[in-house]
This record gives sequence, structure tokens and C-alpha cells, in this order.
Amino acid sequence: MLPLDAPFAALADPTRRAILARLAEGEATVQDLARPFAISQPAISRHLKVLEDAGLIETRIDGTARPRRLKPDTMAQLWDWLGQYRALWEAQFQRLDTLLDNLPDDPPTERTL
Repeated sequence: MLPLDAPFAALADPTRRAILARLAEGEATVQDLARPFAISQPAISRHLKVLEDAGLIETRIDGTARPRRLKPDTMAQLWDWLGQYRALWEAQFQRLDTLLDNLPDDPPTERTL
């Protein structure tokens, strides 16, 4: 698997994306993360394992608590990789804007044969 395959695969799941969004606000325990979901705590733990294996989050040991937090290095790698394509897409959208700006205002008329 390529270095970015696991993080992108982990991000494919909406529950994991929601967990990451919550962790963007600050670290949280499994119980905190499970609260808004209608799934079991073990299911949340499995999602957390996928995110941790993908390098997107890490666990901090604080006595008996194990709060999770984002791992910004991997997120930065994903952002950098996506940034390579941002300029390409911006150029494509600029071309589309130019094309749309040059369309005539009047709708085409139907020609008879």
C-alpha cells in the first residue's frame, strides 16, 4: 500500500470523517467520540483503530484515560498531495468561467429544415 492509501481509505467512511471533525476541536475519549453516534462503543473503537493505523490520529496515555487527538503530520501530507491538483482544477474552472462568460445572452433559435 502506498503511504497515502491508508489515510484516504480511512477517510472514505463518513463516521471516521465525523470523528476527525470532532478531534479537530481537541482531543477526546472514546466515550466522548461515541456519544453522537447510534453505534456501539466497540464499533467506535474499531473506527479509531483504522484512523490510528492510517496515521491520522494518536492516543495519549493519561492515567487510565486514553484520549485521542489528530496527528497533524499525516493530515499535512494529505493536504500537500491534494494541493498538487488544486492548481489544475482552478485552471479548468477558469477556462469554464471564460467559456460561460462568452456565451451569447440570447437562447439559440430553432432552425427549420
